[in-house]
Amino acid sequence: MYDTSDFKKGLKILLDGQPYSIIDFQHVKPGKGNQFSRTKLRNLLTGQILERTFKSGEKFGVPDVINKEMTFLYKDGSHYTFMDKESYEQITMSEESVGDQRYYLTENLEVVVLFYNERPVSIDVPKAVNLRVVQTDPGFRGDTVTGATKPATLETGLVVKVPLHINTGDLLRIDTSTGEYVSRVNQ
Repeated sequence: MYDTSDFKKGLKILLDGQPYSIIDFQHVKPGKGNQFSRTKLRNLLTGQILERTFKSGEKFGVPDVINKEMTFLYKDGSHYTFMDKESYEQITMSEESVGDQRYYLTENLEVVVLFYNERPVSIDVPKAVNLRVVQTDPGFRGDTVTGATKPATLETGLVVKVPLHINTGDLLRIDTSTGEYVSRVNQ
C-alpha cells in the first residue's frame, strides 16, 4: 500500500480500480487545517489526465504493473511492433496506446513497455533521442537575430523549432520530455 507521503513523479497507484501514474504533485501545508496533496494523474489504460486532491495519509493500492525492456522494430499502419530482448517475443501496440511517444520511435530504439495485468498499456522512451531532419527551410545569411529559430520536420513526423544553421539531413538530439531541440549531433 502507498500513501500520500510516498508520492513522487512516475509512481504507479491504483485509484478507483484503475492504474494511474503520477505526472505531478504538490504537498500543501496550510496554516489552518490538515495537510493535503494536489496531484495530476494519467490513467494508464485510457491516457486520460485527471487532477485530484487527497487528504494527507490516504492509502492507495499497488497496481499489477511490470516494466519490460524491449526494442522497437517497426510501424505497420497504425500499429507498432516491439520485441522482448530476452525471449524474442513480439508484441503489437495501437497508436492510441503509444500516444505522443510515437514521435521519438526509430528502428531498434530501446524502450520500456509497461504491462498492466499482462497487457501492454504504454511505453517510456529514453530521455533524449537522435532524429534526422527531413525538411526545413534554408537559413539565410544575414538572419542573425539572436535566438532566431525555424521549424524543422524530423523523420518521425515531429516538428521542432531549431536554430537557423540546421539543414536538411542533419542529425539532432531531441529531449523527449519537452519535445525540444537540444543540439546537433556530429556524425
